[in-house]
Amino acid sequence: MATVNMDRLLQACVTQDSSDIHLTVGRPPVFRVGGELRSLETKVLEPDDTTALMKSITPERNQQELQESGTTDFGFAFGDQARFRVSVFRQRGNIALCLRLIPSRIMSLDEIGLPKICATLCRRPRGMFLVTGPTGSGKTTTLAAMINYINENFDRHIITMEEPIEYYHQHKKSIINQREVGIDVPSFSEALRRVLRQDPDVILVGELRDLETIEAAIRAAETGHLVFSTLHTTSASGTITRIIDVFPPNQQEQIRTQLSTNLIAVLAQALCPLATGKGRVAAYEFMVVTPAISNLIRENKAYRIDSSIQTGKKLGMQLLDDHLWQLYDTNKITAAEMLDKARQPGALQDKLLGKIKGKGKIKGKGEGEDEGGAVLRT
Repeated sequence: MATVNMDRLLQACVTQDSSDIHLTVGRPPVFRVGGELRSLETKVLEPDDTTALMKSITPERNQQELQESGTTDFGFAFGDQARFRVSVFRQRGNIALCLRLIPSRIMSLDEIGLPKICATLCRRPRGMFLVTGPTGSGKTTTLAAMINYINENFDRHIITMEEPIEYYHQHKKSIINQREVGIDVPSFSEALRRVLRQDPDVILVGELRDLETIEAAIRAAETGHLVFSTLHTTSASGTITRIIDVFPPNQQEQIRTQLSTNLIAVLAQALCPLATGKGRVAAYEFMVVTPAISNLIRENKAYRIDSSIQTGKKLGMQLLDDHLWQLYDTNKITAAEMLDKARQPGALQDKLLGKIKGKGKIKGKGEGEDEGGAVLRT
């Protein structure tokens, strides 16, 4: 019975364009649709229900891990309609599940709305490109689009290290090998330690989660590989600071120098529900490492990076708050959503009040940086 129920839940998730399913004792199944949680009109789940639902989809190896550590993560295919990334965990002694829908179709760079220069950066023979943002901000989808662009247009050997594998890529113009942490290799750091012997051109590391992995990823970029990865940071300058702070003080100067020469771009993103209530749109902060920004990283002046991003508009650079304002000003997102996702909500609040009162000439599409952008300078 549990298998049937789970199949129906998965089908409903795909049909209703939901992004997540939450299954926990004491609530009916809950879907996240357009960023909002919605309970299904079905029975309230009991401990036996969540256990049966878990067993219907969880491989034996992961059930063993759940017993030992209280949590496990894996991915599985729902026919040819979609893939799901699953996290199973214990809470109050009961089983709970969170299933994230991974669409079967990989979006193009244009569909995602990435800055045009991203395609140019994907041609680079070496360097590190980081996609950052909170959980659920679409980092995996963005990376999949960039890897797919390389796969379709260039003859490269691409190796990915993921936990778990989310988007499955087919061999196209490139060769693509996807290694799943926990199945194909024990850890990200071990995968990175071995990867340089596998003749890669492009390396995707699912997440830079510890010093050893960050160090190995920087080394891979330094030795002539294009490296993509993610971090849970919300800004370009914050990403630089986070990476450097992971290292002990006596290594930080060396890491700053390595980052300044090997980092090529940081794309920080936030996913916002559309004002219409149907679908979502990504807001981006985008930094390309120019010689000026490279110097700021080397000289430990990350706090001045925002100003450099504002002067780099011709390269497609923009601050997150500027893009949020643009999305609000073109009626794509609500004012409340803009302020919720902003890095400096106070500055945007003042700008919003100025617009409401009709003071100042504020333009909507990134044209008014002298007036609107100046508010956001730090």
